[in-house]
Amino acid sequence: MPQPKNAMEIFRHLDKSNCRECSEKTCLAFAGAVFTGQRKLDECPQLDRETIERFSGESENQTAVEPERGEYLQYLKNETANLDLAAAAQRIGARFSDGKLMLKILGKSFSVDTKGNLYADIHINPWVVIPFLNYVLYAQGLPVTGNWISLRELQDGRERYPLFKRRCEDPMKRVADVYTGLFDDMVHILSGKQVEKQFESDIAVVLYPLPKVPVMICYWSPEDGFESSLNIFFDQITDKNLDINSVFTLSLGLTQMFQKIARRHGFPEDM
Repeated sequence: MPQPKNAMEIFRHLDKSNCRECSEKTCLAFAGAVFTGQRKLDECPQLDRETIERFSGESENQTAVEPERGEYLQYLKNETANLDLAAAAQRIGARFSDGKLMLKILGKSFSVDTKGNLYADIHINPWVVIPFLNYVLYAQGLPVTGNWISLRELQDGRERYPLFKRRCEDPMKRVADVYTGLFDDMVHILSGKQVEKQFESDIAVVLYPLPKVPVMICYWSPEDGFESSLNIFFDQITDKNLDINSVFTLSLGLTQMFQKIARRHGFPEDM
């Protein structure tokens, strides 16, 4: 099937029940988010795999909106090329030198130059690029407060939370349940730090995907007949420094990294 020309072409393939299980208000809103590259077609719980693959004409890890996502990325690069990078670096807690703005993402150096070209110490993961550029362009640069809140309390976060829980918190908890060394590896591999027990959790780790966008992961072990639980928290100024879609993208990327760390230690692919 050819690439969709507009959101209505995607909408025709949805069941139009407006079930909201994808966290969008309507199926049409979901179709629009898919078309613009903010969501993936397989995030609709009502669509079976055969329909998704037939619609996209691509593999499970790709979608029919890659050209649109590429266009959005190019737009962000163009906007960055028109930005005063020295002033932006001061605003967001980055460093500017030799025509490049550089900051640390999970302990690794990422840079962008005055032409919008990207550089990194390691492979530039897709889940990092768009949040990184959005942060450079639009972060207000407000300092971290140390007051932690859930995604539901961020702007536009309440409607996103059901999908966030299903795609980020639940898979991360499954890893933590089996892989007891996960949090130690997070600290050492991802330049995080363990902190005093937060919200009476058994383990709390703070990571810095972006300088002014910390993420705290709290894990409660199973005890006295209660199941384990895991929640992800954000500083209360997060939505002033990063849009909710980028927050979701970073969280999903972190979840995938945790799963990869576990697999390196011999844990199953479906973890």
